[in-house]
Amino acid sequence: MMEERMKVNVGVLSAMVFATVVSLVPGNVGAEISAQTLLVEIQKRYDSTNDFEANFVQEYVGKVMKRPQKGEGKVYFKKKGMMRWDYKSPNQKLISNGQTLWFYQPEENQVFVSDISKVVKEKTPLAFLAGEGDLSRDFTVIGFSEANLSQEESYVVELSPKEPAPTLAKLVLTVDKKTFSVNQADVIDGLGNVTRTRFRDIKTNVAPSDAFFNFTIPRGAEVLRTQTAPPSPARGKEPEPK
Repeated sequence: MMEERMKVNVGVLSAMVFATVVSLVPGNVGAEISAQTLLVEIQKRYDSTNDFEANFVQEYVGKVMKRPQKGEGKVYFKKKGMMRWDYKSPNQKLISNGQTLWFYQPEENQVFVSDISKVVKEKTPLAFLAGEGDLSRDFTVIGFSEANLSQEESYVVELSPKEPAPTLAKLVLTVDKKTFSVNQADVIDGLGNVTRTRFRDIKTNVAPSDAFFNFTIPRGAEVLRTQTAPPSPARGKEPEPK
């Protein structure tokens, strides 16, 4: 049986970062709320959040996969484009210091290296990391409803990017009705594949050092430099039929 591995899509991960940034919307919006009001409050919180850290559990559901790929770890974010996704499972890292983006796969001994400014110019969700994102400007609300998620009463907001990209056709945020935290973010790409991420143990404004968001390429690792974002690696492989 071939070993299954969940790989990182940079556009998807950047959308996850954005979703995490907005995960502590103030809880004083009121019992009655419209989709547009919720977007305004999310944007306010994002603008006032300098950094955060959180544990995450991620699931990738591919259109042609028989079963989902799963991953978990810890994510850190700091304004001016700095982020760090440390996966416990699978073993991989995605790190940005605001200028350079590294995607490290230890088992393949490979590091993808990108210029973060070129990635932002592509109008990917990484623009939010550079402080250039605006929900109302960049997204259109296509759905707003209520739901129960793990016994939590929630709002579900479906957003469509005004400039669709292959890595992001729709973003769905599940927001707790009492705390207005984003408990889950679903990113749907142009092929209908879904990356679902749930966040927990979120801490904000803990002031990690800038040095924490640097990455030293291991000696002997293969370095693949890209002009834009690293190519979208396959997130996993199906077991070969017996």
